[in-house]
Amino acid sequence: MDFANLSIEYIVFAGSILLFISIIVGKTGYRFGVPVLVLFLFIGMIFGFRIEAANPNTVQFIGVLALNIILFSGGMDTKFSEIKPVIVQGVALATFGVLLTAIITGLFIFFLTQHFFTAITFSFFEAILLASVMSSTDSASVFAILSSKGLVLKQRLRPLLELESGSNDPMAYLLTITFIQWILMGEGGLWSVAITFILQLVIGAGLGYLLGRLAVRLINRIDIDNESLYPVLLLTILFIVFSVTTIAKGNGYLAVYISGLVVGNSKFVHKKTSKKFMDGMTWLFQIVMFLTLGILVNPMELFPIILIGLAVSLFMIFISRPVSVWICLLPFRKMTLKARHYVSWVGLRGAAPILFATYPLTSGIEVGGIIFNIVFFVTLVSLLVQGTTVPAVARMLGLAGKNKPQNKLQTFDIELSDDIKSSMTELTLSEEHLSHGKRIMDMPMPENTLAVMVKRNDHYFVPKGATELEPGDTLLLISDNDKTLKETYEQLGASDAVTN
Repeated sequence: MDFANLSIEYIVFAGSILLFISIIVGKTGYRFGVPVLVLFLFIGMIFGFRIEAANPNTVQFIGVLALNIILFSGGMDTKFSEIKPVIVQGVALATFGVLLTAIITGLFIFFLTQHFFTAITFSFFEAILLASVMSSTDSASVFAILSSKGLVLKQRLRPLLELESGSNDPMAYLLTITFIQWILMGEGGLWSVAITFILQLVIGAGLGYLLGRLAVRLINRIDIDNESLYPVLLLTILFIVFSVTTIAKGNGYLAVYISGLVVGNSKFVHKKTSKKFMDGMTWLFQIVMFLTLGILVNPMELFPIILIGLAVSLFMIFISRPVSVWICLLPFRKMTLKARHYVSWVGLRGAAPILFATYPLTSGIEVGGIIFNIVFFVTLVSLLVQGTTVPAVARMLGLAGKNKPQNKLQTFDIELSDDIKSSMTELTLSEEHLSHGKRIMDMPMPENTLAVMVKRNDHYFVPKGATELEPGDTLLLISDNDKTLKETYEQLGASDAVTN
């Protein structure tokens, strides 16, 4: 199939069908313990096998846009109060841990191709480049799996894993670009590459923080009549952060994540609406990124690299990742052995390594195609082996807490500002709930709990004290705090209420 010969309506239709299939397949995938993102890759591969015009540069461009949105949204969702106790461990894993993983894995790949898989031969720097591409854990995969499973982890492991996976992509990108430059320039460019490496980190971190602070001031000061444009403004700002930082020779991915962290932990107008918008965009672009990266792969080209890909996958899962994690976490004596084991296990590869693998492919590196195929295969193995066992390993190590109930209102689509500490609940009334009387004033509720709205069939109205209620009515209740709300539940016999 050649997209160049198709009219626009057929291209749009094909893309819509791909997205629809991905959403439906993803909805059912977790019932069988299969990560949604792996299914998106497979769908992309299936359709990509029939597409002749999969352009690496186009796929790379889409991937860059998607990764920016994912990193910014991940930063916004990360509460600084939660990561503060583990920030040193997280930064160590995201920087030194990535570097160690790249070096250890690179040495193994070089040894492997020099002595065992001689049909595929990598030079020392090519082996380190391949390892650098795969050196980071993938934020999209980690965020998606932890969120979809509603997994509660003990010992502050969740914020640690989210901080590491959200902030280590910039380091892997730096290593990837550094070794591409080194291979193309030769050993004589060592000092130039080293200086560029340091400058990218410093400029990226500095501009990310500065532009994040400026973004908050801009959003709070600008007066837009159409409130729906505020999330669009935020989306525009994140792309400005990336482009300005990259033009200034800094690490754009690092800047985007840090600016997202700054924005997400600041107060600004229409914050909840903007966060919902970014969450939706994140899922959309996760799907798009995995689909397009899958389309770029020719399944037939994976067969020659299966053995070396499997060897590298197992080495990373059981040796290089655990060794890197244990070395990075050595100074933190309070962290238990089980917690270290779990952090080692949740080293998922995902779309980011596959995206970074397009850089050798488009830069003219001779082994760029082989690197891309190996990275794709290693990612599949990681998602299938590690991704499917994230909850099971947590339970096996005794690190899984009780799942928190989904606190989302369903009948009343209402949200309060984060600054308002009141709690809301909705309750569908039964005969038992009305046993004390059918009027609002007859219901045994604490003084600081109010029934603010009633839904009866398809009709919504604000009740008064004398309003008579009927079985099947849904009440929207609001209380001062969760403690008062719990007391309300007990008095009404409403332990099954949905809260927000």
